[in-house]
Amino acid sequence: MTPDNWQKSSFSGGGDGNDCVEVASTPAALHLRESDAPGAVLTTGAVPLARFLHAIHTGTPGIVASITARTGRAC
Repeated sequence: MTPDNWQKSSFSGGGDGNDCVEVASTPAALHLRESDAPGAVLTTGAVPLARFLHAIHTGTPGIVASITARTGRAC
């Protein structure tokens, strides 16, 4: 079951049609999707997501390279 409380990233500019990350939560999980493809939802827990974001922030080898390999995306 997917949640109905999606929030768009503050970096998206707030308007409709911007392709950015949206996040929603349920008591047991966090859900992420891309606003231009709302049918594909990534579900994870708070701890794995926090570790992933920390790896991005600290520049952990492999994590940053795999994310920045997709060029041409605004968000």
